[in-house]
Amino acid sequence: MGSQFDFDAVVIGGGSAGYAAARTLVVGGARTAVVDSGAELGGLCILRGCMPTKALLHAAELRHAFSEAERWGITAGPVRVDVARMFARKDELIADFAGYRRQQLESGKFQLIREPGSFVDAHTLRLASGRTVTAGHFVVATGSVIPPPPVPGLAEAGYLTSDDALRLTALPASLVVLGGGAVALEFAQFFARLGTRVTILQRSPQILRDADPDVAKELEKALRREGLELFTGTRVLGAERTAGGVTVQFEHGGSVRSVTAEAVFHGLGRTPNTATLGLDRARVLTEGGRIQTDPRQRTSVPNIYAAGDCCGPHEIVHVAIQQGEVAARNILNPGASAEMDYRILLSVVFTAPAVATVGVSEREARAQGRTVRTASYPFNDHGKSMILGCADGFVKLIADAATGEILGGACVGPQGGELIHEVAVAMGRRMTVKELAVLPHYHPTLAEIWTYPAEELAGHCG
Repeated sequence: MGSQFDFDAVVIGGGSAGYAAARTLVVGGARTAVVDSGAELGGLCILRGCMPTKALLHAAELRHAFSEAERWGITAGPVRVDVARMFARKDELIADFAGYRRQQLESGKFQLIREPGSFVDAHTLRLASGRTVTAGHFVVATGSVIPPPPVPGLAEAGYLTSDDALRLTALPASLVVLGGGAVALEFAQFFARLGTRVTILQRSPQILRDADPDVAKELEKALRREGLELFTGTRVLGAERTAGGVTVQFEHGGSVRSVTAEAVFHGLGRTPNTATLGLDRARVLTEGGRIQTDPRQRTSVPNIYAAGDCCGPHEIVHVAIQQGEVAARNILNPGASAEMDYRILLSVVFTAPAVATVGVSEREARAQGRTVRTASYPFNDHGKSMILGCADGFVKLIADAATGEILGGACVGPQGGELIHEVAVAMGRRMTVKELAVLPHYHPTLAEIWTYPAEELAGHCG
């Protein structure tokens, strides 16, 4: 790599995507710097995303388990929730995770620059202090932020975000959740399981709008049974602060309704964190703030790459890490053929029941014109899940009708985020449903449930 620049590569952002890119660049011998101006080092996943939310969801699951124990003759007296201790335990865990990432970033393997910067041109970044940093290549990995809510009056009335919800010292008695995606649903169930009265308002005809309808409906059914009030196909009209808290007006089924709660949770998604980077000065093309990239993670400017939530198309941590590594490998070796492959795309919603998918959904496969066969099997007829008291949900396989190759799978049920990896491995080896059906599975286990739809499809495919 050339020496006419301060660095061979500068990575903007030290989260999961940025650190993966920087680590790969350093191992490849590139002179590398990481620019990260966050108040804390660690990135969204560790500080305000995956790890803290899953810690709290585990606490809520423990609380819920006590309510189910009496069926087994186990009683523990009144169950009390100490919110302060719960959140303190979450903070302890996150401090460990963040401390390790901070140690990695401060290891000296690359230069860490702790101030914001914006592009002057395709090879120059001006820092807040006024000095400039030049590089042969850049990797933009600045993640995403929560945008202002697109609901009239809500900014004035006040609302919670996922960031705010992780810092609470007391739980609201009632809550309106705006949105039906993964973050909104996970927080909705967390609050509900700890005693908050929760109402969910979703714009799309179903929660998890990109999921197959059977998948979404199964989770909707379980949430309603737990006492969450759920409205789909709504249009939120506005919000205002009233004597009872915050009142949200919405249209549903052709009529205008309202719901009042102590607090409102803004779960309507995130937006790329690119507004202050001066990407236009570097001639990097964006769409709605999202950086446009090719499968090599290269932007419209050949020496500038992007990875993670700032470019998408999937805001998932392991995908962000892969994107960062792909970008770095292509910088190190311009002749390389490193490209992102989303064939085995995994997605998990950590509700109960969990919702996990891999590959194409049934709806996507048919929309692409593929001839597929599908088969499902319910958990309420599966021995191990019945023992665990987990009767909700099912597993589903999507296979090519002619060859029997597994193209996708879905799991709505216990330990869905773990179980889905069996299908991911099968897809990685391009297995057919016949091969999966005859693969030995221990009994009784949750994992053996996959053999039932595989056996059904094996008789019809190929």
